[in-house]
Amino acid sequence: MAEETAPGAAADAASVYNERLKRAEAYIEADEGETNRLAGLAGTLVTVIAVAMTLFHLYTAVAGAWPFTDFPIVATQELRYIHVAFVLLLSFLLFPLASRFRHRIRWWDVVIALAAIAILAYAIDGGEAFTDRATLPTRLDVTLGVIFIAILIEATRRTIGWIVPAVTLAFVAYALFGPYLPPPWNHRGYDLGQLVGHLFMTLEGIFGVPVDVSSSLIILFTIYGAFLQHSGAGKFFIDFSMTLMGNKPNAAGRTVVLSSFLLGGPSGSGVATTVTIGAVAYPMMERAGFEKNAAGGLLAAGGLGAIISPPVLGAAAFLIAEFLKISYLDVIWMAVIPTCLYYLSILFMVELDAKRFGARAQPYVPEMPLWQLTSRYGFHFLSLVAIVIFMVAGYSPGLSVFWSTVLTFGLSFLTRETALTPRRLVRALADGSISVLTAATTCAVAGIIVGVVTLTGLGLKFSSIVIDYAGGSLLLTAIYTAFIVWIVGLAVPVTASYIICAVIAAPAMIKLGVPDFAAHMFIFYYAVLSEVSPPTALSPFAAAAITGGDPYRTTLQAWKYTLPAFLVPFVFVLDPQGLGLLLKLPKDGSVFDIIAITVKTGLGLAALASAAQGWALRRTSVIERTLLLLAGLLLVFPSLIEAMIEAIIGRDISYTATFGVVLGVVVVLMQWMTRPPPVRAADH
Repeated sequence: MAEETAPGAAADAASVYNERLKRAEAYIEADEGETNRLAGLAGTLVTVIAVAMTLFHLYTAVAGAWPFTDFPIVATQELRYIHVAFVLLLSFLLFPLASRFRHRIRWWDVVIALAAIAILAYAIDGGEAFTDRATLPTRLDVTLGVIFIAILIEATRRTIGWIVPAVTLAFVAYALFGPYLPPPWNHRGYDLGQLVGHLFMTLEGIFGVPVDVSSSLIILFTIYGAFLQHSGAGKFFIDFSMTLMGNKPNAAGRTVVLSSFLLGGPSGSGVATTVTIGAVAYPMMERAGFEKNAAGGLLAAGGLGAIISPPVLGAAAFLIAEFLKISYLDVIWMAVIPTCLYYLSILFMVELDAKRFGARAQPYVPEMPLWQLTSRYGFHFLSLVAIVIFMVAGYSPGLSVFWSTVLTFGLSFLTRETALTPRRLVRALADGSISVLTAATTCAVAGIIVGVVTLTGLGLKFSSIVIDYAGGSLLLTAIYTAFIVWIVGLAVPVTASYIICAVIAAPAMIKLGVPDFAAHMFIFYYAVLSEVSPPTALSPFAAAAITGGDPYRTTLQAWKYTLPAFLVPFVFVLDPQGLGLLLKLPKDGSVFDIIAITVKTGLGLAALASAAQGWALRRTSVIERTLLLLAGLLLVFPSLIEAMIEAIIGRDISYTATFGVVLGVVVVLMQWMTRPPPVRAADH
C-alpha cells in the first residue's frame, strides 16, 4: 500500500514546492516591480526597444576609446537624457498602472511614455540655452518640468512601489514650505519655478550624479550580468558549490554560503540570489535537518551578501565611487575584506547550526566529478574576475565591463550548451536593459531628493543636529547614523536608502574626523540591512515562501545570521586601525596593521557567532555565553573599549584584544574539559 501511495505523495510534495517557488517569485516582482508578460507584436516591440537601449549604451561605453576612436562620442548631458527616455519608455510599457491591467499595453501607457520622450527631446533641443535659464525658467519650462516630475514619480511608483515616491514628495514639500517650519528645520523657501528649474533644468537634480552613474555604469553591469546568466554561469556556480561540498553533515549549509558568494558577485541582487539558491539548495537543507525558519534565514543572509560582494556589489556601490570622485576599483578593494568577514561570520553560524540541529549527511550524486565540471565550465570563473583584471590593467570601469561582456560572449562558445546563440543573445541584450529599470528609476527620482538637500542646505543642517544630540561623541554619532540609515531602509530599497543618507547623514561623521570613504562605506553597509528588515524584508520573505516557514521568524533568523558581521562597519569608523579593513593604511601604519585588524575582527566574529548561537563545542551555559560575548567585543572593538575603560579609571590600558583571546580560549577549554565522554560500542 505504501508503495502505491508513494508516487502520489511525491507528486503532492512537488506541487507544494512549486507553489512555494511561485510565491517566492512574487517577492522578486515586489523587489523589481510587477511586469507585463507580453507576447506577439507587443512583446516583439518591447524586445526591440530593450535591445536598442542595450546597444546604445554599449556604443557609448566604447565611443572614442581604442579601437573605436573614430566613433562620435555622446555628450554626458545628452547621454543622461536619452538614458532616462529609454528607461521611462520601457517602464510604462512593462509596468502596468495596476495589477488588473497586467499583460497588455494600454493606450495611456503609450501616451505618457511619448509625453516623457517629447519633453526630453525639448530639453536636448534647447542645448546650453535650456540649462542656462534654469534660474529664470519660462512658463513653458516650468509646465513641462512639473509634468515630467509627475511622470517620473509615477514610473517610480510602478517599478518599486509607493514609498519612495511618497518620500520624494515629502522632500519637495520641504523645499516649497520651508519658511513655515520650526527652527532649526526652516529655510527661506523656494517657489515652484525655482524648484523646477533646479530639479529639471540643471545637472544638480534629476539628471545629477545618480542618473550619471545609472547611465554610464549600472546599466553596463546589468548587461554583463544578463550575459553571465544566459551563458549558464549561475547554474555552474551552484553545481560547483554542491559538488565541492560533498556529502558531509554540514554540506547543505556550506553550499548555501559558497554558492551565495559565487553567484552574488555577478548578480548584485539579494532577492534574486536568495530565490535562485533556495530553489536548488533548500530540499537538501530540509533533508539534512535544518529547521525551516533557520534555513530561510541562512538563504536570506547568503543572498544579502550579493549586494556587498565584488565585483558588482549593488547599484549603491557605483554611487559611492561617483560621490567620492574615486575609481570604482577603489570601492571594490574597500569591499574585499568586509565581504570576506561577512561570509566568514555566516560560515561560523552555519557550522554551529549543523551541530545544534544535528545535521545529517545527505547523498548527493553530481552530474560529473568536480575536476570534470571545472575543466568543462571553469571558464565562468574568468568571467567573474575579468572586470577587476581589466581595471587593474588601467581600463576605466565602463570599458572594463564592456570588454568583460565581450569576453563572456566569446567564452560562452566553449561548450554547446552555454553558447550565446542568436536567440539567447537577443534575450541577453533585452534583459540587460530591462534589469536596470528599477535601479534607474530609483536613481532618477533620488536625484530630486539630492537636489532638494543641496538647494536647502538640509545635509549640513541635519549633520549639525545629529552632532548636537550626540554631544560631539563619535560613538553616539555613529550609532545615531546607523539607526537613521536603518529606519530609512525599513521603507525604501538599498539604493534609495544609501543616496538619501549619504547626503544627509554622512556629513555628520565626516565633521567628526571620519574619512569620507569610511563614512560612505558605513552608510552603504547599513543601507544593505533594508534587505532583511521589515516591512521591506524581501529576501527573508522570499526565503520563507520557499521553505514554508514563518516570514517574521525567518527575518529574525536572518538578523541573527547577519548581526555579528554588521558590527564590522563600526570598526572602520571608530577604531584608528579599522581603516585597514578597507585596505587603507592607518596613519603611520603598515601592512601588518591590516593583517592584525583583520585577524582580530575575524576571531571576534567567531566568538560573537558562538554567543549568538549559544553553542561552541557544545551548548553554552549562561556564563560561557556571556564570556564569549565579552571576548567578541574585546576583539572587534579593542580601541573603543580601551578608551571607555581609560575614561572610567583614568589610566591608560592596552592589550584589550589579548584579553579577548584569553577569554575565548578559556571558554573553549572549559567546554573541552566538560565534554561528554564518547559512547563505546559496549555501552549499547
